[in-house]
Amino acid sequence: MADRGASALSLPEDWPAHPDPILALNRMGSFDWDLDAGLMDMDAQAFEVFDLLPEEYDGRPESLTVRVPPPEAARLDAAVARAIKEGSENYGAYFRIRCRDGTLRWTHTQGYIRRDDSGRPRRVVGIVRDATQELADSAARSLRAAQDEAFRQQTSVVQVISAALAHARNVQDVIDVLKDTHGVRHLGAASLVMGLVEANRIRLVAEGPAGSFVPGTRVTRIDEPYPMSEVVRTLVPRFIESPEDFAAHYPILWPHLTGLRITSAAYLPLIAQARPIGAMGLLYDDRRGFSAEERAVLVALGSSIAQSLQRAMLYEQEKDLAQGLQQAMLPRTIPSVRGADVAVRYRSAALGRDIGGDWYDLIPLPGGRVGAVIGDVQGHDTHAAAVMGQLRIVLRAYAAEGHTPATVMARASVFLHELDTDRFATCLYAEADLSTGVVQVVRAGHIDPLIRGSDGSCTRIPVEGGLPLGLSAEFGRLEYPVATLELDPGHTLLLCTDGLVEQPGADLDDGMRGLTSLVCAGPEEVRDLADRLIQEAEARGGDDDVALLLLRRRARETARHGGRLQQHVAPGDPEALTQARHMIRAAVRSWGAGDRADEIELVADELITNALMHTEGSAIVTLRALDGRDHRLRIEVEDCSSALPRRRDAGESGVSGRGLLLVERLADSWGVEARGGGKAVWCEFRSA
Repeated sequence: MADRGASALSLPEDWPAHPDPILALNRMGSFDWDLDAGLMDMDAQAFEVFDLLPEEYDGRPESLTVRVPPPEAARLDAAVARAIKEGSENYGAYFRIRCRDGTLRWTHTQGYIRRDDSGRPRRVVGIVRDATQELADSAARSLRAAQDEAFRQQTSVVQVISAALAHARNVQDVIDVLKDTHGVRHLGAASLVMGLVEANRIRLVAEGPAGSFVPGTRVTRIDEPYPMSEVVRTLVPRFIESPEDFAAHYPILWPHLTGLRITSAAYLPLIAQARPIGAMGLLYDDRRGFSAEERAVLVALGSSIAQSLQRAMLYEQEKDLAQGLQQAMLPRTIPSVRGADVAVRYRSAALGRDIGGDWYDLIPLPGGRVGAVIGDVQGHDTHAAAVMGQLRIVLRAYAAEGHTPATVMARASVFLHELDTDRFATCLYAEADLSTGVVQVVRAGHIDPLIRGSDGSCTRIPVEGGLPLGLSAEFGRLEYPVATLELDPGHTLLLCTDGLVEQPGADLDDGMRGLTSLVCAGPEEVRDLADRLIQEAEARGGDDDVALLLLRRRARETARHGGRLQQHVAPGDPEALTQARHMIRAAVRSWGAGDRADEIELVADELITNALMHTEGSAIVTLRALDGRDHRLRIEVEDCSSALPRRRDAGESGVSGRGLLLVERLADSWGVEARGGGKAVWCEFRSA
């Protein structure tokens, strides 16, 4: 039966005829296990693998338990039984043996199951070998792969953090990036702290999560025995490998961290331009020690954070400087204006330090008049703000000297052109006589003003304008047309810069229509309306500053008295003459002349015409409402000639000579006054 059984068995086709020498060369032992007899023969190399002497083995597999611990034996038996049950021809397994000196050693076995013709398993032949080094190498490869993967993940996190830090504009932005879910927590840290160096002290600016703050460390000296102080002093990272390391070197700090179960920490100096600006600590609760690669990654992270912090700190300093300069250039206070409600607002652009040259101003003028200015210097930097401040001063000076609006604008353009700058500016200047409601407007490349009626309606007022300030002087085109508007009681004049109008993807006309709709829907009180418009601008964002000035003419019983209006009319300037007539018509209507309005306009026109025809210079027309019981309107036309006017007889067919006759017949009183090298012809009318 044994012979039949033997003939029915076969070894693997590649099984060598004499395996022992070949196996020995590969430090492998062989075995032959007779399943029917329950005996297992092993060669000399197999005995070495099991660390047994031949005389210590009786041939029974269960005798190997002296070297194979029961759990390992059970696992090995299960592998053989499973292979037999499933009809497999072979099996393989790793198991540990306990050597003679008590150490454990990994062993690998590979067995081939031989069956008879009926399929019954009869014999197992195979090999055993020492697998300790193999598994050690495999474990090392796995560990290395895991470390490489961890390194790649950490490197990726550093790249993500660095990309996010590139958009940080201030210190708080940097802190937010670090505490974000995509921040340093992906490096495996349980907690972080960060401090900035200020006057030989470290001020804590970030800590997390909540509850990890150490009392007494909000502000610490650089010479104190804390890890952040140490890295700032030495400019060298400090890697704390274990709790024992932490407790030994920082006994003051360590008791406060025991509740966090910290096992290691990395403290990094934040260095920019070879000087420390702060320090950061990453505390871990699940690891001990740092590999060379991990240290390199953390040092790179510290360098990236330091550069971002420096940019943010410089950004904030420049922003504070720029805003301080700009605020110093703008009016500190706005004077109260009799007969008007005024509101001014200024909003800095979302770009932070990149401020612009937008400005507003309100200038009290003689005779109860007021000048309103809105302007924008080209550019978004401190130079633009500086130019703005100089322009604001000269505009105020020219207006206060009594120059006409067109002259004020022309002189300001010449000033900017002669200034050591390549900047230009847009500007709008409005001179209002609140007693009459007459407003004279000049525009230098700026957007049009708006007028909101007392009924809530709002209208864009087209104003013919000239070139921006600086450019008009450069190209020799200093003419600025003057538009005359009428501001009725309860009406509001709105002046603004283009930051309130311009919107991404929309042209200027669309923006003006949008602003007009906002003004119509806004509150009546000018301060509330100004707040609403600025709120809308902030909600919309944008990269431009916004300056806004609102002037609302109040309705008063005495609004027609005590006012003064003046217009300069040059010879050969029909447009100026037309504007003067328009001014007179609006003033007379506001004064309440009733049926005498036509008479007053006719007399004023005659006086202006006489001055232009019979003198070689220009005429200055002044209208003044005089207070008193008889409520008089006084018209003065001043010229540069000392020759007194004389009344002439025009005859029946004459076309001239009737000017003074009309004045004498229509005015309640008239006369001539000497004015320096010239004179002023005046007349007065009493209210009907």
